[in-house]
Amino acid sequence: MIEDFEQWYEETYGVKVNVEYSTFGTNEDLYNMLTLGDTYDLVCPSEYMFMRLMSEGKLVPLSEHFFDESDENNFYIRGVSPYLRNIFETSEYGGEKWSKYAAGYMWGTTGFVYNPDVLSKEEASTFRLVDDPQYKRRVTIKDNVRDSYFMAVAALRHDLLTSDEFKNDPDYHTNLENVMNDTSTEEIAEVQDYLQDVKNNVYSFETDSGKADMITGKVIANYQWSGDAAYTMDQAEEDGYILNFAVPEETTNIYFDGWVMLKSGIGNDAAKQQAAEAFINFISRPDNVVRNMYYIGYTSVISGGDDPRVQEYLEWNYGAEDGDDTAVPYDLTYYFTGDTENSDPKYVISVPAEQLDRQLSAQYPSVDVIKRASIMRCFDTEQNAAINRMWVNVRCYNARRMPVWGWVLTALGIFGIVLLVIRKVLITRRKREIRGVRDAKKALAETGKF
Repeated sequence: MIEDFEQWYEETYGVKVNVEYSTFGTNEDLYNMLTLGDTYDLVCPSEYMFMRLMSEGKLVPLSEHFFDESDENNFYIRGVSPYLRNIFETSEYGGEKWSKYAAGYMWGTTGFVYNPDVLSKEEASTFRLVDDPQYKRRVTIKDNVRDSYFMAVAALRHDLLTSDEFKNDPDYHTNLENVMNDTSTEEIAEVQDYLQDVKNNVYSFETDSGKADMITGKVIANYQWSGDAAYTMDQAEEDGYILNFAVPEETTNIYFDGWVMLKSGIGNDAAKQQAAEAFINFISRPDNVVRNMYYIGYTSVISGGDDPRVQEYLEWNYGAEDGDDTAVPYDLTYYFTGDTENSDPKYVISVPAEQLDRQLSAQYPSVDVIKRASIMRCFDTEQNAAINRMWVNVRCYNARRMPVWGWVLTALGIFGIVLLVIRKVLITRRKREIRGVRDAKKALAETGKF
């Protein structure tokens, strides 16, 4: 893809460019490298991180020309999903819209990959699965504070989030986002206590090992990002058994990765900005979108616009064979048109019934799922500090929940350390005294007075 872009850019704009490409394990790794002085023109963090970069004034706005749909090379704006484009144009941070600085790349939701031979869909469709004692040490969850915090809040507020009164409120989406991003002192304390209980019930906190644990059968459910969920189901199927995917009934996190340009790299260099924006457009070209999705398994924000190849790829992957008696309709009108209330037959796809609970539903969530999805906002410095303190307590210890025997062991340990320190001090002092006497005797001997 990189080599193809360099060739395309020279052919299109008559200028040679050289792309230097790096990857990072987490958003935090990327941010740390930026704070250490590493310089990049273009980076692709998740939504909460590009919001943070927005708030810190580190980004260059996308040019007006980038949004010019009359330019045939502006593949992003000509092909971005109308539904996702609306999210970027209506979501704000610090009074500024995401779309001013960020162009989407991949997106998805979160849910549970689960073994349908052990768990029913209903059991796997709630965050309360993680604290269910009948599945002790059989579920894994994410080893990062943001995903675990979101999960805990949803589980704690299960009754509220699933109540008809809450769901039917005209301000449902605003209320949902407020609940899921509550960082009050009381909420953080409750989340900490809940995660301490969950820590003792789940198999593990994990970042990447959950996929292997599901495939090898160590666990029966894993809280997962949708793209990784699709990968896990693919790998399990190759090994001869079936895993499914369920989105919790309380809510789900709708997440995004987005391209943003950095002031530290772009500065006021118009040529660099043009190349950076051209790179976004190149990978947003429908054929390249398909190449990327095939390689990484996540879902692009590009639905294709007038170009049918993204939809054709979707149907090639998931469309039912002719004569399939299990075929059912799957409506993706919202993704291709932005309309979440009405259906267009052009975007209703016939799929095998099993795909309603498998890779298709992970990569292309239904309209019912996206209606109950919530964005995780970027937390400010004070909120981050409070949540990170909570996370340290969860992952390391919690003094308030330590049993009596724990306090006894801690006291004995401290007492033992104190004794060792005192003993070392006494030994050191005694050595000094002996050395002093020896030195005094030596001095007297040298003067002949000893």
